Amino acid sequence: MDTPFTERTCEAFVAVLSSAAPVPGGGGAAALVGAVGTALGAMAGNLTAGRKKYAAVEEDIRAAVKRAEALQKRLLELVEEDAAGFEPLSRAYAIPKDDPSRGRVLEDATAAACRAPAEMMALCCASIELLEELLEKGSAGLVSDVGCGALCCAAALESASLNIFVNTRTLQDRSLAAHLDAQADTLLCEYLPRARRVADEVGHRLRKEG
Repeated sequence: MDTPFTERTCEAFVAVLSSAAPVPGGGGAAALVGAVGTALGAMAGNLTAGRKKYAAVEEDIRAAVKRAEALQKRLLELVEEDAAGFEPLSRAYAIPKDDPSRGRVLEDATAAACRAPAEMMALCCASIELLEELLEKGSAGLVSDVGCGALCCAAALESASLNIFVNTRTLQDRSLAAHLDAQADTLLCEYLPRARRVADEVGHRLRKEG
């Protein structure tokens, strides 16, 4: 049995990502980047917890870390699930065009391939919310990590959306395609600016005079 992608070394993961292998691809990369961004938030929380200066928000910080760790875990699981979701789609495209079952199999596989990136988007949005909280309540010495985490989650969010759009454009069920596209667009419109505001605020704090 092959070693799960997320249990390989960073070097091995990047090697298979750059190879001719069909998976992991953009979806798996998006999930991994989202997990990295979320982990930066968890780190900022863990290094804030237990410090006297932040005792007033200790409970909030520990709760945020717990949520971040759960999000991080699920995002890593989605690296594997996205790969598993693409394999049936790859097989469906290989069905001869004169096979009467091709259309239905391809449609079902295409819709299924949207599930993992759609969940990635939702998780990245939840992570961005956590990073907003950690920016306000976490250690001032860790704001650069929070800012980096927000940028990673924003990149993962937008990357995951592309893995939805590439599939919805070929769905025969245009109602479902429109629903999935609208769902993704709603999250992009709200959370990309929120992540950007976190990063901009971090930059302002780090570069302001005095």
